[in-house]
Amino acid sequence: MSNERSGFSSRLGFVLATAGSAVGLGNIWRFPYLAAKYGGGTFLLTYLILTLTFGFSLMITEVALGRKAGTSAIRAFGHFSKKYTFIGYLTTIIPFIIFPYYCVIGGWVTKYALLSIQGGIHNAASDTFFTGFISKSAEPMICVLVFLIATTVVVVGGVKGGVERVSTIMMPVLIVLLIGVSLFCITRPGAMAGVVYYLKPNLKGFSPTTILAALGQLFYSMSLAMGIMITFGSYMPKKADLEKSVTQVEIFDTGVAFLAGLMIVPAVFAFSNGDSSMLAKGPSLMFVMLPKVFDSMAFSSIIAAVFFILVLLAALTSSISLLETLVAVLMDKFHMKRGTACITMFIIALLLAVPSSLGFGAWSNITILGFDFLDFFDFISNSVLMPIAAFLTCLFVGYIIKPKVIVDEVESSGEFKRKSLFLIMVKYIAPICIVAILVFSVLEGLGFITV
Repeated sequence: MSNERSGFSSRLGFVLATAGSAVGLGNIWRFPYLAAKYGGGTFLLTYLILTLTFGFSLMITEVALGRKAGTSAIRAFGHFSKKYTFIGYLTTIIPFIIFPYYCVIGGWVTKYALLSIQGGIHNAASDTFFTGFISKSAEPMICVLVFLIATTVVVVGGVKGGVERVSTIMMPVLIVLLIGVSLFCITRPGAMAGVVYYLKPNLKGFSPTTILAALGQLFYSMSLAMGIMITFGSYMPKKADLEKSVTQVEIFDTGVAFLAGLMIVPAVFAFSNGDSSMLAKGPSLMFVMLPKVFDSMAFSSIIAAVFFILVLLAALTSSISLLETLVAVLMDKFHMKRGTACITMFIIALLLAVPSSLGFGAWSNITILGFDFLDFFDFISNSVLMPIAAFLTCLFVGYIIKPKVIVDEVESSGEFKRKSLFLIMVKYIAPICIVAILVFSVLEGLGFITV
């Protein structure tokens, strides 16, 4: 397949769109919790080192595969060796699972953003508001529909006119809002103790689990092993410096995660008088604890509205990349026109979102392996399939087509300064780390260990 396909107009367009994909809800509601639990500055340093080594190696592998093959993930592996086309299919299944339930969570964010804009943060701060909302049947699905329509409208506009154009607006706005809210939060009375707690290394909290938790967070945060980086790589201009671009995406993603922690940890710390256990994990932090925090602040309505608009932007940038990846698959595999592919995925995603939404209400008595629908889809995609896909990708590059293919693609547009690191990581270290992530994530998901 020719590399001359619709693509980003510039390296900046690629960087902002790819960073938008990496920057999502995982940065904002999971990273602060893990950083607070695993020694603050110790976790931050561990995460940074892993980003520059493990994360970099996997991301540049996927982007280079996509740019070299000039196609989405479903065909990229077959481009190099027909026998390994199945890896592309496995990688493609993952966003098909993730996108519908991500839209459910995006619908929740939409609800809270609209509620905050209307000055209703006090209502959202009650103990029963969130569970009462998600247990309904109609209202959460209406919010899913709004979020899905917004995502689809962007992707219908194409790579340059939709994904790139919106990313070049959303990402700078998101960064400005993050910095603004962070500055506001750290200047609240009592918040400085939270800043110290967040930034000061605590070696007592360091353990092998710290490394595994950081690896798992990085894996999820950087949009690895779900076809997105391969697809966006296929849109990347051939003349764009590949290593420099990936490095800039790393900086964006890590910077947003850091600012999210700086925004949330001190705010919760001040609200709870130093009780770090109040930094609950996942939706309970975002939709239960933070509304209480904002409601206790001066200018509560304004700061809550700005915060949830920020979260909504982060959720949208990630959902846009997920949908674009799926639309690219339909266009490459079935030769659909973009509009037809978008409508097809819109219908599929809306139907598949129903179980995840109703799983907290009308269908709450139905579980799979003890999981509700949304948590089950999250477990299968993030804890099982993504590590397997990444492991197979490393084996494919390291031992089937050989790392030289990636090196040549990177060096075709610039110097590969971290080539030696890449060669060691992709062949030896990354596969071991990924197996560790798989075992760790499955044990966590099944409740044998707690993170």
